[in-house]
Amino acid sequence: MSIKSSLYTITLVLFSVCLFGNTSCAQQGNKQKVLIVYLSRTGNTQAVAKMINEFTGGDLVELELKTPYPANYQTTVNQVAKENETGYLPPLKTRIDGINKYDVVFIGFPTWGMQLPPPMKSFLSQYDLKGKTVIPFNTNAGYGIGSSFETVKQLCKGCNLKEGFTTTGGKERDAILFVMKDGKEKQVRDEVKKWLKDIGIIN
Repeated sequence: MSIKSSLYTITLVLFSVCLFGNTSCAQQGNKQKVLIVYLSRTGNTQAVAKMINEFTGGDLVELELKTPYPANYQTTVNQVAKENETGYLPPLKTRIDGINKYDVVFIGFPTWGMQLPPPMKSFLSQYDLKGKTVIPFNTNAGYGIGSSFETVKQLCKGCNLKEGFTTTGGKERDAILFVMKDGKEKQVRDEVKKWLKDIGIIN
């Protein structure tokens, strides 16, 4: 077989794969770069972040503070309340280089005091996400998202904000910490997959 014939055969095979495969060549060539940034105290938001990562790929980044919150729950509650009252943005230890390369940014956090946690406010204030698709996800102690998603919207002017996801996580006040296991894990994984399909991130 000549070199010309071989090249023709390879081209024909590749065309057939693109045409009849599960994913089109256009989708393969234009795959969006995904970043998953999350804040997690008891591990539940982290578990959801990892589920999203399994379905979408992308880079996982945990937000860490230069000065971590106290281990004592009530002390942290009091500190966060004061930060929310004064508008204080705690300095982040986490640095994300080359954030401009990402097309889709998931941001995950627990509900603290019915608000967006101050460290996530720090992240959204520090990084310019204008023009990117931004998707919030949340775990909470049963009281819902509070004003957190609305605050994300306010801090993400110029972003393509997608519908967020929320689920009940641990209840640290009641000493119920990590719950994303066994039947709960399967339930949330199924819900996450459905949500990602509903908002058009996965097929």
